Amino acid sequence: MSLSEAQAASLSAETVVVAAGRPPRERDEPVNPPLVLSSTYFGTGPLGDGDRGYGRYSNPTWDPFEEALGQLEGAGLPGLLYASGLAAVSSALSLVPAGGVLVMPSHSYAGSLVMATELAGKGFLELRTVDIADTDAVLAQLAPADGRPASMLWLESPTNPMLGVADIRALTTAAHAAGAVVVTDNTFSTPLVQQPLALGSDVVLHSVTKYLSGHSDVVLGALVTSDVGLRATLLHHRTIHGGIAGPFEAWLALRGLRTLALRVERSQASAAVLAERLSAHPRVGSIRFPGLPSDPGHIRAKSQMKGFGSVLCIEMAPVAGRGGSLSGADAADRMIRALKLWLPATSLGGVESLIERRRRHTAEPASVPDNLVRMSVGIENVEDLWADLEQALASLDG
Repeated sequence: MSLSEAQAASLSAETVVVAAGRPPRERDEPVNPPLVLSSTYFGTGPLGDGDRGYGRYSNPTWDPFEEALGQLEGAGLPGLLYASGLAAVSSALSLVPAGGVLVMPSHSYAGSLVMATELAGKGFLELRTVDIADTDAVLAQLAPADGRPASMLWLESPTNPMLGVADIRALTTAAHAAGAVVVTDNTFSTPLVQQPLALGSDVVLHSVTKYLSGHSDVVLGALVTSDVGLRATLLHHRTIHGGIAGPFEAWLALRGLRTLALRVERSQASAAVLAERLSAHPRVGSIRFPGLPSDPGHIRAKSQMKGFGSVLCIEMAPVAGRGGSLSGADAADRMIRALKLWLPATSLGGVESLIERRRRHTAEPASVPDNLVRMSVGIENVEDLWADLEQALASLDG
């Protein structure tokens, strides 16, 4: 491929997203990797390292994306692409030994929590959930005086959907002292905003569906690690359990990755503007966004992130008026129905701005307020986004 690890390390991430994973520079060869649709490959004799052999083992269309993501995360090794974010979650959780202890944020991606809860219910592991922003509480769960130490610490920072910020460096240090492997879900931040491997994490997880592909048109996941042994274990799990990516989806994801820096720059800037304005709106009871100086995670986020992301959450205040009273949850639903530009849909990280009340999902933890609205800011003009929010909030006064 076009960039060596040394070359990638010498370039800015904004350049790596464009330059990584290109084909060799040979006359009349394409500048973009081609899409390869094949379930098998020519070969005779026993398969050795580097042989593709069969489509479940490897595909040339995966390679450029895996190379680019590994370089963006500073791994020194290619990433691993999966059929979905949850396929990547499943592979990462396979690193917990039978009966081992998993420490996981009480607020994190619902799919990860559901999977871990089901594994715990079947006796495969012991699950301990904790407020990941409370460092002392996490430390107590990693190595309790009256219990077994953790086998894995699962980090998500900022968390989904509460936007809690973990002290990644302190927690990874403590987890390693307890003998635990650390997995960090970096979906919200992307490698352009946060580098979990540099902060001590062993494995980084992405829902490629979100910011990395960026166009809400593929479902993919990925894992990245600097550890050769861990990567071999994860690759074996992907191969045997069949959680492989489709080549067309991988090709689309790489095309989307090329604009990641521009998309993140635009959406982060807009999110900061909207958060400031929403924090002063009378219909908003509270707001969560680590970019606000008033946010409890602001100082910590500033110390370990290169920005504050493009997701913000508001809790809608109840409405009392001549037309009747509305709970915060009802006010949220009515406001969302009144929007014309923002799209009421789940997911995040696409070019379009998405909004939803999270507790409409039955799998969402009960500790998530029922009036909490998650907003994924896209790349539209920020004044258009604000005008739409303003008119939808104003409709609650009618």
